[in-house]
Amino acid sequence: MPPDHVYVSTHIHTDGPIPGPHSLLTVTSVAYAPDGGPIGTFTTNVRELPGATLHPVALQNWRRRAEDWLSTRRASLPPALAMKSYLRWLDRIPGDKEFVADTAEPDYLFLYWYLQRFAGQWPFARTNTEVGLHDRLSPTPMCPLAGCRLLARTS
Repeated sequence: MPPDHVYVSTHIHTDGPIPGPHSLLTVTSVAYAPDGGPIGTFTTNVRELPGATLHPVALQNWRRRAEDWLSTRRASLPPALAMKSYLRWLDRIPGDKEFVADTAEPDYLFLYWYLQRFAGQWPFARTNTEVGLHDRLSPTPMCPLAGCRLLARTS
């Protein structure tokens, strides 16, 4: 029987601190059943917004991770196509979706803005900011970039 409730944990990369002046570059989400077992994954690269700029702090970070920057630009989709693809993935997962947000990260801010701006909706029934839930659901990093995996091994 499919779960009636699903947690969706997300990891993003951006080129600045806020959406609009800066762009969402990658989205990776994993859907989890209530028992914590993964039931689906989604990842996409997103093209930069027209007129958006690379924030100076982000520029310094990406300069240290040039291969990761290039990885975020490969096969990137226009924002509207990327967000509609994300919604189609969510629609295929049965049950109410609960977005798991780490309030110390910009994942919610960017994903909410992009989904509203380019798809006209926020598809999650709830948002959960329970401290540590993101880490309990995703004990291994879900980031597809080599630099993230390296950081996870050294921290």
